[in-house]
Amino acid sequence: MRSATPWSDVLSYLVEATGETLYMVGVSTLIATAFGIPVGVWLQLTARGGLRPNPVVHRILSFVTDLGRSMPFIVLLVALTSVTRLIVGGSIGSTAVIVPLAVGAIPFVGRLVQNILSEVHVTVVEAAITTGASTLRIVRSVLIRESLPALINAIGVTVIALIGYSAMAGVIGGGGLGDLAIREGYQRFNDRILWSTVAWLAVLTTVIQLGFTRAARASDRRRHASV
Repeated sequence: MRSATPWSDVLSYLVEATGETLYMVGVSTLIATAFGIPVGVWLQLTARGGLRPNPVVHRILSFVTDLGRSMPFIVLLVALTSVTRLIVGGSIGSTAVIVPLAVGAIPFVGRLVQNILSEVHVTVVEAAITTGASTLRIVRSVLIRESLPALINAIGVTVIALIGYSAMAGVIGGGGLGDLAIREGYQRFNDRILWSTVAWLAVLTTVIQLGFTRAARASDRRRHASV
């Protein structure tokens, strides 16, 4: 009968895998935010009733965004193997997984941002227009500022989704907690590692979500003004 893995070893595995997961998710979130927010802004600006309505551009951008969102991550992971190998020099490991994670998250963030910006009250935007503010200034000082709490929450949702996606990457040896659960837990019939990883993933996502929720509340100027 195979002896159970010592808890000290389980903890060591979890620490290492958590570092890999946070690395993958952190870098891909930064990339997705850097590209996804501009995509969301352009979707909102070119939409009907936006500051720069352009039906053709909006339809094309919306189609590409929805196409990216509809792609199952495991399919995207395999489809981008050649691109990943070209960019990072390999297709296995934590760094390699960042490429499909970021590509999959950009349209996700873009659509979230557009939906959030569309909720900014029209009178606030009109007031900025009457002052002669440029489009860039309105986006930066009105749309983004008024939507900041919701945008922070959206980034939090993205992080949680990316943690789930990164766990799927364990199927092809992507590293992180998903890889630990599959390779060391499931494939080697090690229930202690498997369920410890599952429990830790639940704790990790809860803590991260709580952190983003508190950050969003702290940035809500309307909430502070009403206190």
